[in-house]
Amino acid sequence: MSLACGLPLIECVYCLACARWAWKRCIHNAGHDSENWPIATIEEFEPVPRICRYILGNYEDDLEHPQWEPPRGYNMNPQWVVRRKTYEETRGRVTPYLLYVDHSHSDIVLAIRGLNLAKESDYAVLLDNRLGKRKIDGGYVHNGLLKAAAWVLDAECDTIKDLLVKYTDYTLTFAGHSLGSGVAAMLAMLVVQNRQKLGNIDRKRVRCYAIAPARCMSLNLAVKYADVINSVVLQDDFLPRTATPLEDVFKSLFCLPCLLCLRCMRDTCIPEEVMLRDPRRLYAPGRLYHIVERKPFRCGRLPPVVKTAVPVDGRFEHIVLSCNATSDHAIIWIERECQWALDLMLEKEKAMEIPPSQRMDRKESLAKGHNEEHKAALRRAVSLSVPDAYSPSPYGTFESNSSPISEDSPSSSLKVGHRMTWAEVVEKIFERDESGRRVVRRTASCDSIM
Repeated sequence: MSLACGLPLIECVYCLACARWAWKRCIHNAGHDSENWPIATIEEFEPVPRICRYILGNYEDDLEHPQWEPPRGYNMNPQWVVRRKTYEETRGRVTPYLLYVDHSHSDIVLAIRGLNLAKESDYAVLLDNRLGKRKIDGGYVHNGLLKAAAWVLDAECDTIKDLLVKYTDYTLTFAGHSLGSGVAAMLAMLVVQNRQKLGNIDRKRVRCYAIAPARCMSLNLAVKYADVINSVVLQDDFLPRTATPLEDVFKSLFCLPCLLCLRCMRDTCIPEEVMLRDPRRLYAPGRLYHIVERKPFRCGRLPPVVKTAVPVDGRFEHIVLSCNATSDHAIIWIERECQWALDLMLEKEKAMEIPPSQRMDRKESLAKGHNEEHKAALRRAVSLSVPDAYSPSPYGTFESNSSPISEDSPSSSLKVGHRMTWAEVVEKIFERDESGRRVVRRTASCDSIM
């Protein structure tokens, strides 16, 4: 009798708990992800709209007469395009890209387009992952994206090196959208690890902008390269938030809303400390810039606000149940909202009439603040027991579980005079254990840490 009376009570408690969970998931919005982040400044956000325009150049048939009219001052000069490769020229190894020298901003840019739904080769890159079995520099990355980046570097290494020698004060920027953002992030990581192959380029000259980024690297790598890689996310974009492997996302493309809802339910039930300590869980790379333009229970778009941080916990872990989750992924919308946000920043600064000397001081303090924030994120990763998150080195990075491989390295087994391809550089980071499995080669210094 008592058992029969207790069952309805248990059912009521269970239903109330489910209702509470559903309510919290429904009211969770993109603003919650960055509500405690500081506002981005003009100096750090200024390159983003023109970076989006470079990426859009891959979609144009004629750069002199673009299909999408660029904002004033953002026209690409076709004479500054050093190289432009199509699907036929890349042979499906990577999406089309262009190499562009922006003399107006002293920047050498390699911009990569996003996924083409009609190209099987793009899906081949996504499917080549096997649940993050590729381990590099003490963390895990997407195997297909890493191989695509190695192919691009092997094809363009000599050209980029010549440009860096010719323009010694220019920065080197890798940029991409969606699938291309993952390749761009891998490019930046490989170049930073092997700077000697590009003439010992200073780390400060290398940067990356991942627009609508794919989750392509483990948390320790995402924080480690936050001084080089910048990710830009528009409001409710689904891709930076879902930890579903990219290959599963695009295999389920025609039932994507169902997949996102299922992942949303699953991830909500996983404690955050479990997520943080999963070494194979992939994340959006680097420093995050979040463009917020909608608020709950408000109709229409509001003036966009850009927030930025190098978060460790709460790093876009929850999918936003929104009808804009896919539309916010479009590069053309991201470019327009970035430009609108930058225009609002410029109007505000003009109204305040900040003198040039004060702007210079603010730029220096911004660089110092970013450096301190990066170190704080590294310490936070260590305190949260993130796998392979060691105390930061003098260069502000994790201690690496692998060392950059130089073509002049004495440990190289290749013949003298043989030019190592970037694919070989990636492979040289690995060795096989007694069972024949690949493991990351460790240096003596790292063994002492372990």
